[in-house]
Amino acid sequence: MDPTGLVYVELGLIFVGISLLGGVARRFGLSPIPLYLLAGLVFGDGGFAPVVAADGFVTIAAELGVLLLLLTLGLEFSPEELSSSLRRHRPSGVVDLVLNAIPGVAVALVIGLPWPAAVAMGGLTWVTSSGIVAQLLTDLKRTPNRETPAILSVLVLEDLAMAIYLPILLVVLAGGGFLQALGGIALALGAVALALLAATRASRRIGKILTHRTDEQVMLRVLGLTMLVAAATHALGASAAVGAFLVGIAIPAGLAERARKILAPQRDLFAALFFVSFGLSTDPRELAPYLAVGALLAVVTTVTKIATGWYAARREGVGPKGRLRAGFTLVPRGEFSIVIAGLAVAAGHPKVGLIATAYVMILAVVGPVLARFSDHIGARILSPSTLPPAAPSGSLRSAS
Repeated sequence: MDPTGLVYVELGLIFVGISLLGGVARRFGLSPIPLYLLAGLVFGDGGFAPVVAADGFVTIAAELGVLLLLLTLGLEFSPEELSSSLRRHRPSGVVDLVLNAIPGVAVALVIGLPWPAAVAMGGLTWVTSSGIVAQLLTDLKRTPNRETPAILSVLVLEDLAMAIYLPILLVVLAGGGFLQALGGIALALGAVALALLAATRASRRIGKILTHRTDEQVMLRVLGLTMLVAAATHALGASAAVGAFLVGIAIPAGLAERARKILAPQRDLFAALFFVSFGLSTDPRELAPYLAVGALLAVVTTVTKIATGWYAARREGVGPKGRLRAGFTLVPRGEFSIVIAGLAVAAGHPKVGLIATAYVMILAVVGPVLARFSDHIGARILSPSTLPPAAPSGSLRSAS
């Protein structure tokens, strides 16, 4: 079969597979994310039927999936809500860094990795997957919950912190100097500050530019602006995902509601490809020797992320049940961890990549399952006297 025809066949099988797996997951009230990841693992490098011809398309589509997930998440919130939440949660960001970076650094040093690799390991155990969490909040209908601002604040603080961490990591891995690191940090922080300023000061003007009577024009304008802002923040060393999130924040409420409905199908398609793509790039045969280390890190940092979510949600005045929901929702690791590991591998530390892949695969599968059953787990952990009155997890601003 010619290459173009093979691309069609592979994409057709991927779409049919996604449909079937999504139907199975929703039949049992689960998020489809773990099944998408496992499917990618089965049919990826070293799997039963590796995807070869369509790999380039899937890779680009996966990047778009992350941007669309964060864009539509940003559409749920106003600049005022974001600014207030970020100010309130600066201590949560510090707790998050300390609790979740230290295990990665410690394990790296114990198994004999050099200190530049240890710095990378600290980063990849620190950062939660924004893409997976954004999808979880949608799948589990928890976006309106009271703990959700705390979850989003932790995610945004992590993504903003990446603007400082990644330039430092690059310099550490390359053996560069202090001034080089300082220049990279300044550019990245400048990009984020400019995007925040636009989100808070130019929301009305942005709304006028993007508004149109046809849905097609709204979709194209919003997507075009999102890609341009994401490109700018990425080029300056910050997170493209942060750029997409801030575009969503900057769109005024009336247009945001319309944009969410227009972009929902595109988000769902590209987000599904993102989760499948993650598994496709993994060869299961290479992971076996590093599963024990990855599992140990997964257990430890699951506990530390739950503690982080508990602390952040408590600052929002959320009850014990909601605090546990926040903690379990923050467990998955994903795109940023893989980016950090890729930088380490490129600098000559291949073990970091293999440990990271085992670690991320475990938490990317287990995390969504824990989030789905967080209320049931919480009912067993917490004594009945400490629980607030029961309320559906998707109820508007649930008190728990």
